[in-house]
Amino acid sequence: MNETGLVDKLAVITGAAQGIGRAIAEEFRAQGTRVVIADRNADIGKKTASEIGAEFVTIDVTDSASIAHAIAHVTAAWGPIDIWVNDAGVDINADAEAMTDDQWDTVIGVNLTGTFLCCREVAKVMIPRGSGAIVNIASMSGIVSNHPQPQCAYNASKAGVIMLTKSLAGEWAPRGLRVNAVSPGYTRTAILDSVEKIQPEWTKLWFDDTPMGRAATVSEIANVVVFLASDKASFMTGSNVVVDGGFTSW
Repeated sequence: MNETGLVDKLAVITGAAQGIGRAIAEEFRAQGTRVVIADRNADIGKKTASEIGAEFVTIDVTDSASIAHAIAHVTAAWGPIDIWVNDAGVDINADAEAMTDDQWDTVIGVNLTGTFLCCREVAKVMIPRGSGAIVNIASMSGIVSNHPQPQCAYNASKAGVIMLTKSLAGEWAPRGLRVNAVSPGYTRTAILDSVEKIQPEWTKLWFDDTPMGRAATVSEIANVVVFLASDKASFMTGSNVVVDGGFTSW
């Protein structure tokens, strides 16, 4: 475990109250990392934190003042932040010609702008220390246009996260920061389960189009995130690691 360099490090994970974010938090805890769950849903977030032995802080990733306040609170309460994972995200399925301005702004605001704001604010405390690892959760939807669901805003936002990751990695590497991304494919979460009940024809097509024939487990995504944050990935920055069961290999 000590080879990962994660023991007693401090990791903050946005959107970690449930789903992939929670699995990431659990895997960090398994590696001996101190974890702070940063989420705007305080009820679920505090419950999750209590269950896995983590701390909790309220955050709105679309509000730079909220992010700065959360970072200041974490630093004062638990010490310097070593790792930051941007997992908070939303998706709205809407036909492009019918998508409203508010729907577009919501998706881009959380997924892309929110990721940038968090990166910018945490870099302000990492750069003076000369070290830090940031992992952004992108998506295979930033590489391919998914079907049959209409989600142009989501696809565009995640493509932006991938390029943002590369841009920040090059800019901040000389100052000791590493910035990488993970692009999950379809992953077995409560959201996917609900889609499977409502739109089973969608999930059948998704799995049929995945060479491995199934969705990822949340732990399969979490393992890659934790690796990128660890010393074992010390020469990796600007990478986008696709974990999609082969979906984008066709």
